[in-house]
Amino acid sequence: QLQASGGGLVQAGASLRLTCAASGRSVRAYNMGWFRQAPGKERLFVAAIGWSGDNTDYDESVKGRFTISRDKSRNTVYLQMDYLRPEDTAVYYCATEGIPLVPEESGLPRRSAEYRVWGQGTLVTVSS
Repeated sequence: QLQASGGGLVQAGASLRLTCAASGRSVRAYNMGWFRQAPGKERLFVAAIGWSGDNTDYDESVKGRFTISRDKSRNTVYLQMDYLRPEDTAVYYCATEGIPLVPEESGLPRRSAEYRVWGQGTLVTVSS
């Protein structure tokens, strides 16, 4: 089970850190990702991190502003969001890829269909 937290209401330019905590199972061997879904829109890829912790990938819209990281000892993944914009407003979801120890050299998954276990989402609202 994944539990996402850390969302809230902030002004444009502010920062938030989202946390995705896994319970009941270890996610250390899985690539993990963050997605977001704005009202009335589809769920979109935000960022991913490899199971090694060495590789990351970002959507162009957040590159340079968001940072994904993981703490294997705490079975947790983070999304540090800086310089937030109103268009970042969405429910943010974390997820694990369906297969463990997938080689990262060919790239990290960006499609939601590649992720199997999803958290419940945390709402981020950025006011202008």
